[in-house]
Amino acid sequence: MSAKPFRLGTTTLDPGERKTVDLPVSALSNHTPLTLPVHVIHGEKAGPVLFLSAVVHGDEILGAEIVRRVIRHRTLHSLAGTLLAVPVVNAFGLISHSRYMPDRRDLNRSFPGSDHGSLASIVADLFMREVVLKSDYGIDLHTAAQHRTNLPQIRIAPDEPDLLQMAEAFGPPVILISKLREGTLRQCARDHGVKMLLYEGGEALRFDEIAIRAGVIGILRVMKWLSMIAPTNIARSKVPPAISTSSAWLRAPEGGLLRAGPVTGDQVVKGEAIGEISDPFGERAVPVISPENGIIIGRTNLPIVNRGDALFHIARVKDPETSRARIGRIGGELAQAPLFDEDEII
Repeated sequence: MSAKPFRLGTTTLDPGERKTVDLPVSALSNHTPLTLPVHVIHGEKAGPVLFLSAVVHGDEILGAEIVRRVIRHRTLHSLAGTLLAVPVVNAFGLISHSRYMPDRRDLNRSFPGSDHGSLASIVADLFMREVVLKSDYGIDLHTAAQHRTNLPQIRIAPDEPDLLQMAEAFGPPVILISKLREGTLRQCARDHGVKMLLYEGGEALRFDEIAIRAGVIGILRVMKWLSMIAPTNIARSKVPPAISTSSAWLRAPEGGLLRAGPVTGDQVVKGEAIGEISDPFGERAVPVISPENGIIIGRTNLPIVNRGDALFHIARVKDPETSRARIGRIGGELAQAPLFDEDEII
């Protein structure tokens, strides 16, 4: 069935048309106008509307590269449905290399927003009205905070079987089932009936090729699952993801210099010493002990720590050894995958 025209802001796109639409937001202090740019690919055939969003946190730039590679992919030349791609939601934070908006608010705690509120609230409101509420599905792309790194993973809310199927179609190393937080894009999307995945991978202000590849191929797999693109050459992962229903951060028992062994994806065992914190003179050393069995899905990159600093994010899984093996095999698949540049076919 042929698609109908699609309207975004004051712009109407005909079936088969693609265009970048600039939605006005505000102006910088020097009077430079700032917009929310949305790249719209409106297929000739009817289908679902999927949004991709990145840089909701201004220093989490990896998602912008994922979006760039997806929208230039050859399989999107014959699209069913509509793709709304927003590589940079928080342009203010991107410019200043900051996680936050200029008003020091976290944009991902400001949804659904208001057009009469703070700057963060205004951007959240615009993004909700023009992108989220016009979509059936969404994938929001994030990284770890500064000086941390995350294993590629998908986060979904509990008791959402449709979302679990969508996450399994994405094929990440780990699916983390976690509670929703007040004011987040994920919560507001759910409240309005929009099925949304949250992708985490890599670290702030850095590109991580494996995390980028995981994001690109995962999005294309979801688009295949939604019948938005032809299934040719886009294969499901040969290994099912590890699924975790809970996770927790292991924090520093003492301040000092950290020497840590495990990397993301590694298995840890309850009671195991997975690091050591010492003073600069080497006169005293405190072991860092894993409180439980699990898989490292995030960790600090800083060897300088204070007491209470988050060191390792440990996901609880039913069978850590099997999960570690799965994660290793998925990592091997991603390392051997093509770079997904324009006109590349997976």
